Amino acid sequence: MEESTKGKCPVMHGANTDTNSSVMSWWPNALNLDILHQHDSKTNPLGQDFNYREEFKKLDLEAVKDDLRKLMTDSQDWWPADWGHYGGLMIRMAWHSAGTYRIADGRGGSNTGNQRFAPLNSWPDNVNLDKARRLLWPIKKKYGNKLSWADLMILAGNMAYESMGFKTFGYAGGREDIWHPEKDIYWGSEKEWLDKTRYSDKSDEETLENPLAAVQMGLIYVNPEGVDGKPDPLKTAQAMRVTFKRMAMNDEETVALTAGGHTVGKTHGNGDATVLGPDPESAPVEEQGLGWKNPQGKGHSENTVSSGLEGAWTTYPDKWNNTYFYLLFTYEWEVRESPAGAKQWEPVNIKEEDKPFDAHVPGVRKNPMMTDADMALKVDPEYRKIAERFYKDPEHFAEVFARAWFKLTHRDLGPKSRYLGPDVPKEDLIWQDPIPAVDYTLSEPEIEELKGTLLNCGLGQSELINTAWDSARTFRYSDYRGGANGARIRLAPQKDWEGNEPERLQKVLKKLTEIQAGLDKKVSIADLIVLGGSAAVEKAAKDAGVDIKVPFAPGRGDATDEMTDAESFEYLEPLHDGYRNWQKKEYVVEPEEMLLDRTQLMGLTAPEMTVLVGGMRVLGTNHGGTKHGVFTDKPGVLSNDFFVNLTDMKYRWEHVAENLYNIVDKKTKQTKWTATRVDLVFGSNSVLRAYAELYAQDDNKEKFVNDFVSAWVKVMNADRFDLNE
Repeated sequence: MEESTKGKCPVMHGANTDTNSSVMSWWPNALNLDILHQHDSKTNPLGQDFNYREEFKKLDLEAVKDDLRKLMTDSQDWWPADWGHYGGLMIRMAWHSAGTYRIADGRGGSNTGNQRFAPLNSWPDNVNLDKARRLLWPIKKKYGNKLSWADLMILAGNMAYESMGFKTFGYAGGREDIWHPEKDIYWGSEKEWLDKTRYSDKSDEETLENPLAAVQMGLIYVNPEGVDGKPDPLKTAQAMRVTFKRMAMNDEETVALTAGGHTVGKTHGNGDATVLGPDPESAPVEEQGLGWKNPQGKGHSENTVSSGLEGAWTTYPDKWNNTYFYLLFTYEWEVRESPAGAKQWEPVNIKEEDKPFDAHVPGVRKNPMMTDADMALKVDPEYRKIAERFYKDPEHFAEVFARAWFKLTHRDLGPKSRYLGPDVPKEDLIWQDPIPAVDYTLSEPEIEELKGTLLNCGLGQSELINTAWDSARTFRYSDYRGGANGARIRLAPQKDWEGNEPERLQKVLKKLTEIQAGLDKKVSIADLIVLGGSAAVEKAAKDAGVDIKVPFAPGRGDATDEMTDAESFEYLEPLHDGYRNWQKKEYVVEPEEMLLDRTQLMGLTAPEMTVLVGGMRVLGTNHGGTKHGVFTDKPGVLSNDFFVNLTDMKYRWEHVAENLYNIVDKKTKQTKWTATRVDLVFGSNSVLRAYAELYAQDDNKEKFVNDFVSAWVKVMNADRFDLNE
């Protein structure tokens, strides 16, 4: 046996690359707090003082747009453009960047530039989009920190359409890049690309697991060959309806996006997809972050393989045109196979002049093709009505598509107040959750007077705190929706949510409305809700012996029913709230895991979660007034008693029922308190116990109050983008 001449590895084998070798892999059932540690400041090379919004305002946007126009037709030898125009490629990149958004939890979408990282950079549906981003690199390099990758990818899609003759609805910047993969987004439980175990009933598209929108692991939305790869336009229409609804799109927007997205560009399947090299994340170092190396022919141009389907949808795929619906409705279509073996629809007896020219071989015309999703627009009765209307009125189609494209690419950017740049449309759109601006200011003496009024109005302290919390807790950092601003807790559907305790809520809102009516200066209900809760917290701190002022920033407006898309707000309904020790029903997921999910969506850290839960318990804010976790003899006082008693070894803990425990005095054998899993996890999890012990210390009573107030104000102001820039 020949002895190896290689030296022994000087470091622990696999320590830096083996994702299964982490300490916690030994305890797979332990609560994993990583979801709260995403995008730590240590991963950001720009530093804490960097302000992207201020940098973007310095950007010469017209110069960037001009450079992008030039890029579209400046072919490069290493990746030649179809028909000499990169429009189709850039549009697909922008679409796939934005199309991962799902309305259920607001995650996904274009807001973070996450397409640069795994898993998205290596999804099967994103084949060769690594080339699009690499083509954009010279522009990113030129404009540097003033232009994020997230903004650039969407702008490139816009400019692709513009340079192909289509007028877009507008563009806004403001998306900030992340710097490492997102582990906090659930893309599905499947372990293989294109696997499909996300349906409880595979025959029913409505049983797609929440919050997912795509039908298979590694796809953006539906399978272009048909459900499970079997052409059936009617069944595909069902899948599209579910998927696009979960992307916040209605039927008209779905038809417009499908047709408008397929008016230009082509699919690529002129070769054998099985011989492509590994994806970017798996490729060898010499590929420098590029994947799917193609050994066939030129490896690009007429030999390109991406989806496996092959061909253009329209007669003139290098410019905006009206032949998509013309071809769809004029010809009969039949299922054929692409050179790569993918199922696609091609026309029967098509006129030669209606065929598009080959993207790379001069003078050669090829059949157009349609995916199963395209054929769904012809076969599904509702989709067909819309498609026929668009066919008869191209200008109407262009307008609807422009608005739908803008919504697709801006849906997760948040309210219009976050939009940056000169191309922001003036029109307020209902999906932007508009809120009217206020025309008043409040001085400190006026704020103090209002606090007194609110504390002496007959409402209980917990009633004020709970209403403020319930109003603010809907905020999601994933897509910047929800929050206390707008006071939509007054409106449908929020006023009737079980988690908001409608009877208590109406009592509080009635009193606040009476107070508002008696004020010389009309303060918004939104401000009164937050101020009432903050005043009650301030009093509870004082009762604990800590004089502290809870900061309050007026300026919230009151939205109206006309400004509120009630259907889309249904998705923000809390089905659980560990902070108020409540869940609507029993779920497969443990309560403490649901607490982490809500905490991450609210943008809170693990220490902030800990101090807020401990404080909310002693304040007596549990849903329905339950006593679980209220480990204090002085409820309503902002003390550190929750942590003191949780960590006191004179007690033992008994599991008595599903998600219910008794806290028993070891000497007297008497039950002192009751608790849920959410309460006890702060003593059982080693990391959370470390935080709990910190707040239980005798010298940290004041720190506990200060930290609680800081976290409380963060929640109350999370949607005040005017304060957070």
